[in-house]
Amino acid sequence: MKKHSLSVILITKNEADRVESCLRSVAEIADEIIVLDSGSTDDTVAICQKYTSNITVTDWPGFGKQKQRALDKATCDWVLSIDADEALDDEMKQAILDLLSQESIEATSYRLPWGVTLYGTTLKYGRSARAVLRLFLREGSRYTLDEVHETVIPAEGSTGKLAGLLLHYTHRDYGHGLDKAAQYAWLGSQKYARKGKKSKGLALALLRGLWTFFHIYFIRRGFLDGSVGFIVAMTYAQVNFNKYVGLWLIEQKRS
Repeated sequence: MKKHSLSVILITKNEADRVESCLRSVAEIADEIIVLDSGSTDDTVAICQKYTSNITVTDWPGFGKQKQRALDKATCDWVLSIDADEALDDEMKQAILDLLSQESIEATSYRLPWGVTLYGTTLKYGRSARAVLRLFLREGSRYTLDEVHETVIPAEGSTGKLAGLLLHYTHRDYGHGLDKAAQYAWLGSQKYARKGKKSKGLALALLRGLWTFFHIYFIRRGFLDGSVGFIVAMTYAQVNFNKYVGLWLIEQKRS
């Protein structure tokens, strides 16, 4: 029996083809599900209404600010932040239930192993072989307000790690992957410019891209994920290169 309540927060836009599997995976363990939708033109909101009435349709201020808005609406003891292209596997679902059934929970946040799934392959190496901080004590936690790659800053205390996988179906297809990579690179350029980071020229942008590929494919053993591991390493390398090229172009425009 659960001793601690759980809010699930989710931000959406045009996720009708993926959001139901996400919501289905958390419906049994959530005490409340909070959805912030930034103007979907498909059936996303209608699908979400099958699982919760706590839905707000709003503007799009960027990832960090939108997730903070969702967090501000949460009322439970603990918060699980999940994306529409993610879902808990059965082991992870049970791990969260077991945690919330404890009388006293030592840590204030937990990392969930990411099961990035692309083109029919769940990756085990490379950049995907990591655990993301998604479960945290509500009181005292907040999000950074970055345009992209926002992070949660949990309440002071230790961070644990749960068993199971947070499955992440990151791309619908290769075209969607290209669009998403371009969007994230440009948002990253703008974030770096806002924070005063310098590009240090196009040659360094190229070196950064090459290093990203080497780090993911060789040091983090992405090659063990086969052909999909190669595609992923190349994609991350391109994103990092494009991000610093975008920053360089912003600098040129300002000078």
